[in-house]
Amino acid sequence: MSTITPVLHLEVIECLDAGDRLDDEGARVLLESRDVVAVAAAARRARDRVTDPDVVTFVIDRNVNYTNFCVTDCDFCAFYRHPHDPAGYVLSKPVIFRKIEETLDLGGTALLLQGGHHPNLRIDWYEDLFTDIKRRYPVHLHALSPSEVLHIAHYSKLDLGEVLDRLIAAGLDSIPGGGAEILVDRVRDIIAPRKTTTAEWLGVMREAHLRGLQTSATMMYGTVDTVDDRIEHLRVLRDLQDDTGGFRAFACWSYQPGGCSVRGDDHMNMTAADYLMTTAVARLYLDNIDHLQSSWVTQGLRVGILALEAGCDDMGSIMIEENVVRAAGTAFALDTPRMVAAIEATGRRAVQRDTLYRTVHRPATPVPGT
Repeated sequence: MSTITPVLHLEVIECLDAGDRLDDEGARVLLESRDVVAVAAAARRARDRVTDPDVVTFVIDRNVNYTNFCVTDCDFCAFYRHPHDPAGYVLSKPVIFRKIEETLDLGGTALLLQGGHHPNLRIDWYEDLFTDIKRRYPVHLHALSPSEVLHIAHYSKLDLGEVLDRLIAAGLDSIPGGGAEILVDRVRDIIAPRKTTTAEWLGVMREAHLRGLQTSATMMYGTVDTVDDRIEHLRVLRDLQDDTGGFRAFACWSYQPGGCSVRGDDHMNMTAADYLMTTAVARLYLDNIDHLQSSWVTQGLRVGILALEAGCDDMGSIMIEENVVRAAGTAFALDTPRMVAAIEATGRRAVQRDTLYRTVHRPATPVPGT
């Protein structure tokens, strides 16, 4: 049973409003208070201090999973297939090019390219693909999570710095924050023992930031992690951001158990309130990351919109394509008019951005019934 007094979290919020930085104990007090209304309101005030309170942004891109072959065997993933599995695939260039063309036709600006850890794809495969993409299309290449980058380095027998340099030369523009899960090795040893360690994930991001690449950061909670584990995750992200300033955005979501299991489905049942509280505390803790994305793709549009009242300033992507979350049994989707309508129903202006949070377009307000 918690020994935290009912008003202690309000004292923490008062200190935050006065400009104090949230520490680990304060974050724990807020999370254990269960006062979603007060904590979300504090997060919304924090959001309004660093981004335009009257604007919510979104991006049009496509999440292309170039392969589902993977050798990391993560317990929580329903998407991957072992090598030689007949249900496995590697997308051909013509298929990837067609997906890019469809994205550009819809007003998209970026390709989010991620996949499994394929044992037979070396650095030259990625260089060839990236070079051809950039030669053909005016698209931002947001590609390869830190664990994929390290996988390429390992199987290509190259050091991390050389891999990053060669990928950048081939056209890599930024790196997504996938594969973070919880950046605590105790948790990672249970749910993803063959993936990157915490230090390795952070090391890739540090080297990317030092080379001028902006990246995003993520957190998937609700497997075998504790409140303290989630706070530790936020702490190591904030520490790295203090050093490099390379994270442009953060997003979190709860583990989606459909189609896979974590140690025999030994996971927590996460509610919408848990998501909103976690998001709000993330906004308050990560005071050096400007943008927080709503994870409506995993939580549903209603909760995703509520996240705008809990510190989020961005609705992420309209998700022309998404396969990993869908494989776990969650399938929420929006087109651009419905995204704009959902945002503007909150009284804010919807603005299409690019991957680097530059304004692309300010859509006209949809006409009701159209």
